[in-house]
Amino acid sequence: MRTDAAGVAPLITGGKRPADVTRDVCGPLEGRPTGLWYLGMAVALSAFGLGALAVGYQVANGIGTWGLNRTVGWGFDITNFVFWVGIGHAGTLISAVLLLFRQKWRTSINRSAEAMTIFAVICAGLYPVIHMGRPWLAYWVFPYPNARGPLWVNFRSALLWDVFAIGTYFTISLVFWYIGLIPDLATVRDRATGWRKKVFNVLSFGWIGSARTWSRYETACVLLAALATPLVVSVHSVVSTDFATSVIPGWHATLFPPYFVIGAVFSGFAMVLTLMIVARKVMRFEDYITMKHIHAMCKVLVFTGSIVGAAYLTEIFTAWYSGNPYEKFVFMNRAGGPFAWAFWIMVSCNVISPQLLWFKRVRNSVLAIFLLSLLVNVGMWFERFVIIVTSLHRDFLPSSWAGYVPTKIEMGSLIFGFGLFFTLFLLFCRFLPMIAMFEVKTVLERPAQAQPVGSLEAGEEAAA
Repeated sequence: MRTDAAGVAPLITGGKRPADVTRDVCGPLEGRPTGLWYLGMAVALSAFGLGALAVGYQVANGIGTWGLNRTVGWGFDITNFVFWVGIGHAGTLISAVLLLFRQKWRTSINRSAEAMTIFAVICAGLYPVIHMGRPWLAYWVFPYPNARGPLWVNFRSALLWDVFAIGTYFTISLVFWYIGLIPDLATVRDRATGWRKKVFNVLSFGWIGSARTWSRYETACVLLAALATPLVVSVHSVVSTDFATSVIPGWHATLFPPYFVIGAVFSGFAMVLTLMIVARKVMRFEDYITMKHIHAMCKVLVFTGSIVGAAYLTEIFTAWYSGNPYEKFVFMNRAGGPFAWAFWIMVSCNVISPQLLWFKRVRNSVLAIFLLSLLVNVGMWFERFVIIVTSLHRDFLPSSWAGYVPTKIEMGSLIFGFGLFFTLFLLFCRFLPMIAMFEVKTVLERPAQAQPVGSLEAGEEAAA
């Protein structure tokens, strides 16, 4: 990797000027999509269509089409919900927290991470609605004045906590993402013609780029970042209390809120790495999403993966130290019971595989990092599956023990989430700037200004 005079690798390579940034980022929006984009969209739409058929069949026939039973009342549906909520955490962390700490390496990836948050939260919000069995009555979870008399929602219900958490998180993330888009939408507007110019003129709210406009814009971004930062901790803490407030062994633990939050950041950064590595190749953004960005995300991945491993050990130690035979049995059953294969996949992907990033050869291989990010995504999905299913299928009474085998409809609902997510992300890459142009321009290398011949500075340099 090329370095500057101080021996530090630049964030943006290729000697880019501001005009180059505008041309490179706007190029995919103004030209025809590449063959790889069409291929990705075909695969994503196929997965989305197949999953939509499965979800439609389930809605028409009821959740009896799933493999649930009296003992295992939650399965793939809630597993997918918690997984997608976790995926959405990295966007807010990169956008808000790193903005407040003035981390410059976020500039090339924050826009895509924010979009990923929006799409992941959309996917997450659909699964509790599907789980209701009667999704056309989903509006009943909102406390609004209605004709049903004094009947209000049950504020002690974990389902309602999720409604408020997801609703608040989605609203703030959407506003933050769109506010960040406005200057770049104005840039696209100024380059566009015809109906595209009219559309982007409306979307950019008449942005003129004056000093007063920039001042107010930066103030609004900082305020929104300060407002969004607590959501990184609160949203997944609320999701974790869905489990922690119960009395089921394996769920009833005060460790769950911080454990879920750090796991969400871990899985979110893994998904950002997966998407950014693909995008830098397909969209030819190697000069903007450089190895320095990838290395920074790898550091977060190693750090959060180590904490997740410590959380696993803490859970096992707490179960042993508590002396509670039910807690002990749950963790012994996880490691050696019918779902031991899922437990060891979780441990291998989430604890062991990130430690390979300590080796320089692995960190410098984009392919190796891409494969590791995929493994983390797989491991974090299995983590949610292990927490939910293995804590339910063996409860207090052996007479009520039951197994769990997902049906084809549940597999289809899993495919539905991934199909919807990648369809939305590919549409975003095609129609909106996926890199924040105005932020990238602030971290470009400034070329040394040429000194005029005969100037005092030139004479002093010659004398030296």
